[in-house]
Amino acid sequence: YIRNDNGDGLVLSQMWGPSCFCLILCLWACLDALPVAVDKTKVSPPVEKLEPPESVDTGLHYDRYLREVIDFLEKDPHFREKLHNTDMEDIKQGKLAKELDFVSHHVRTKLDELKRQEVNRLRTLIKVKQDMNGEKGIKVDHQALLKQFEHLNHMNPYTFEVEDLDRLIKSATNDLENFDKERHEDFKRYEMTKEHERREHLKTLDEEARKKEEEHYEEMKKKHADHPKINHPGSQDQLKKVWEEADGLDPSEFEPKTFFKLHDTNGDGYFDEQELEALFTKELEKVYDPTHEEDDMMEMEEERLRMREHVMTEVDTNRDRLVSLDEFITATNRKEFLEPDGWETLEQNPMYTEEELKEFEQHLGREQQELNLRSNELLKQREELERQQEQLNAQKMELQQAVEHMERLKTQKTEPPGQAKGQCNLFPLFWSKAFCPVIWNKMLIFSNYFSVLANSVPSAVEILPGDSQPLSQGHQQDLPAHS
Repeated sequence: YIRNDNGDGLVLSQMWGPSCFCLILCLWACLDALPVAVDKTKVSPPVEKLEPPESVDTGLHYDRYLREVIDFLEKDPHFREKLHNTDMEDIKQGKLAKELDFVSHHVRTKLDELKRQEVNRLRTLIKVKQDMNGEKGIKVDHQALLKQFEHLNHMNPYTFEVEDLDRLIKSATNDLENFDKERHEDFKRYEMTKEHERREHLKTLDEEARKKEEEHYEEMKKKHADHPKINHPGSQDQLKKVWEEADGLDPSEFEPKTFFKLHDTNGDGYFDEQELEALFTKELEKVYDPTHEEDDMMEMEEERLRMREHVMTEVDTNRDRLVSLDEFITATNRKEFLEPDGWETLEQNPMYTEEELKEFEQHLGREQQELNLRSNELLKQREELERQQEQLNAQKMELQQAVEHMERLKTQKTEPPGQAKGQCNLFPLFWSKAFCPVIWNKMLIFSNYFSVLANSVPSAVEILPGDSQPLSQGHQQDLPAHS
């Protein structure tokens, strides 16, 4: 409802009704109209900014520090160029570390900050370990603790220098080379422990139960070994299986370069260890199923590690723990890629011998004896502490009683018991000379008499009781006169 210049009111729906109806019809027609053709070749699609994937954990205790240092060094154009053009052997020899002197001031400042944070982290970690070992009564291994600092110069905890980069490169290279060996040793101990516990369990069973347990064990072993053929890791058959089942592509159209780009998940132009291990999942699923009793997932990860090591040995020619596109293409042209040998799984390659198992069991026995001795020592220490506590408690009680007794004596001395009102103490008055002169004189007579006897012992001894011999004149004079 609106008002015109004359003051007359008009209804909006009456005024604009036909026009609005025509407008709605036009809009409805536009909605049903065909879209305008656009030449997509002349329209640039919006650029999608992709975040670079995070680096996979290397398993080293200084992994975060290592990755952060590398990330900031690669932000410097000069260092990044040297990094990509330097051979792996030159990197191991420390030639790349010398290029740190040419890095920008901003990057050097950030590296100094990263080093200070790492030093503080390691100091806190070592202090916690020392406190834990001290509480458990374990002797601190200072040499082992100092190894935590091998990847940096802890004598200079403030600035990141060439020596720090050189130490970091050498420590990471050496630790990564030994990392797989340590994993193999851990898995070997795991397998021997599992077999040792199985045999110890059999000793606790009777003959019939032990026989059933052995039959069940052999049945599980046969069931686990019954699986499809495993393709040789890194062979054409194995990669085509991934191409078909994981990528959904026709095996007859397999092309190595395309395959490489598909599975280079971080797009850096290399296959790292994690990207390689991901290629073996389809083969491992033929052997291991987490829902089956006979399949051990720890064994599956060990099998994956063995496959990756095998491919790295055959393909990684410069031993930089990475597979470049050129190395991968070269490997696909070899005879071993087209006609590989068979692959033997873990059940066909035992991790230990019977002799090694016996030595391991003896080692476990010695460790158990040491634990028992330590437990007995701790028990004795606990009993001794409890006994000392009881003695302390008894001494504390005696001390409290003595203090209470002294308090009572002090109270009696300061506040003697008073006499009752109107009561007279007759004891001093009774023994006074004025009150009883007769008794007082008698006491003096007996006192003088005994003094005479003490001064003349021989004469007194010779005079026997009943004798009528009179005393000497001197003695008679000493006798007091009766009143």
